[in-house]
Amino acid sequence: MIVDYITKIKGNISIYATKKTANILDGAYNSIFMGRSLNFEDLREYIPGDNVRDIDWKASSRSRNLLVKRFVAEKKHNVMFVLDSGAKMSGHTAKLQDKNEVALTAMGTIAYLANKNGDNVGAIYTKGEMINFYPFKTGLYNIERILENYQHDVTKTKEQSSLIRSIDYVISHVPQRMILFIITDEAGLAKIEDSHLKRLKFQHDVLVIKIGDTELTGGESYSVNNDSYLPDFITNNKKLRNIELKMKKKQKEENERKLLRFGISSVDMDSNEDIIEKIIELLERHRHANSH
Repeated sequence: MIVDYITKIKGNISIYATKKTANILDGAYNSIFMGRSLNFEDLREYIPGDNVRDIDWKASSRSRNLLVKRFVAEKKHNVMFVLDSGAKMSGHTAKLQDKNEVALTAMGTIAYLANKNGDNVGAIYTKGEMINFYPFKTGLYNIERILENYQHDVTKTKEQSSLIRSIDYVISHVPQRMILFIITDEAGLAKIEDSHLKRLKFQHDVLVIKIGDTELTGGESYSVNNDSYLPDFITNNKKLRNIELKMKKKQKEENERKLLRFGISSVDMDSNEDIIEKIIELLERHRHANSH
């Protein structure tokens, strides 16, 4: 298999990220567990820069060497992507880019970082009644396969997706501790129940990427379900536009309150050009939220 998607991801990083920004991106990913209390694994010798609070003074006294506690987080992470799919992901963002393309590039960029870190990557999404689950594996081939299959299954599909069934499957069948990225839109996030977020947050690090939607009114709008552009009397109707803006604002505010209740960080994405900065923003928000 030729890793076409990975090549695009690497190109996106090199084009839109300076060397300094690329280092910040790596640092933001590597510090995702900073400040968390994790499971103790074993001991190793102290290295300058280690947190003094991790020193095991009793073990150090016995061995006459300065020893620090090593936690599971210093080993491989399990990174799972719960991807929204279905007809709505064939629509456009506010910047008129394909929603599924922005979702794919966001997922691919984070997965590429995970691979550089030696982490395991998995994914799950639905296609009609079928659940497509990719268990944790390492390597670029695994990431490429997920990206290729997701793009093939989502592009131009007329079927609806079920983010809830994907989340239920993860809760019931994936026991490992994870860094879990939910990639959806405002409408998809609104459907996730508090009970689901509570169960996920109890065991995992949960982060949300919200892919933006183009507006129904105010310009050319394409109906995915009808496979045609909406007529002018709809897109240019000021009354409908005001109603739409109010509904979107209300949904966004409700989603933000829901995530705040569970301490889950999120970020909005509308274009591939902003993905590097948005991922850094998301990871820094998550690190900050979990360091207090």
